[in-house]
Amino acid sequence: MRKKRAQTTKAKIVSAAWKLFYEQGYEDTTVDDIVYESGTSKGSFYHYFSGKDMLLSSLSYLFDEKYEELMDTFAPDMTATDKLLYLNRELFRLIENTISIELLTRLLSSQLITKSEKHLLDRDRTYYKLLRSIIAEGQQSGEFGTAFSVGEMVKTYALCERALMYDWCLCNGEYSLSEYSRRVLPLFLKGYAAPN
Repeated sequence: MRKKRAQTTKAKIVSAAWKLFYEQGYEDTTVDDIVYESGTSKGSFYHYFSGKDMLLSSLSYLFDEKYEELMDTFAPDMTATDKLLYLNRELFRLIENTISIELLTRLLSSQLITKSEKHLLDRDRTYYKLLRSIIAEGQQSGEFGTAFSVGEMVKTYALCERALMYDWCLCNGEYSLSEYSRRVLPLFLKGYAAPN
């Protein structure tokens, strides 16, 4: 029970922080703002985060929350490809609608220079577990080929998604991330298809 309550408190803080970062901007959001918005306490905030900067790495936590929510919404007849495209579309819509380009750029650049944990590459994240499950399912059903291991396919898929986000940030959001991905990702996934 205590672990669940702790996860809920941390989730409230993360969700409130990213909402405020989007609405007010990162620089104009204070720890006090985050504590007030989340309905938690300063003690709780500092139990999980040493400061506001540490919240930048929590974006992957927010993404994983979205994946957990989406897992329960798969239609029974969805193929592995359908599931991957659906997850991507919903995540990229979340990014476009609730994460500023400035913040996404900060997160991506911080992952390049950090000497500590690279949260986006954490294989224990819900994201990677879900990808492994879907891609393994696709191989078992014969939808995906077996020339590459599940692990290799997960790695290249995640690389493709990161590349799309990096390019979107580099181009300062001059196009729709979700719309561009909707056109590009199916072409990428054709490389996973089992040979005829």
